[in-house]
Amino acid sequence: MILTLHTNQVLNILPTDLKEFCNKHRIRKLSLFSSALRGELRADSDIDILVEFQSGQEPGLIDLAGMEFELMEHFDREVEMRTAEDLSRYFRDEVAASVEVLYEE
Repeated sequence: MILTLHTNQVLNILPTDLKEFCNKHRIRKLSLFSSALRGELRADSDIDILVEFQSGQEPGLIDLAGMEFELMEHFDREVEMRTAEDLSRYFRDEVAASVEVLYEE
């Protein structure tokens, strides 16, 4: 059986204080992208999040994994956090044009 979540349901699962989460992790901008925005998020889908960190505050891999884990606890599913630089140059612009910004300084 495939269950789907829609964007408004995803937003309801986000940490209650997204601003606090972003400030804690020095995130300047946090956006949702991919299947979560298209209403195609299945029970086995992960949540794709595009982040932009404050200048000079990019975390290491261990810290990034910790942020993903923190969000995984809220969503009860896998979370993939990416920066624009992590995305393939072949579809980076398409992703950037289709995001839903959830937090921005």
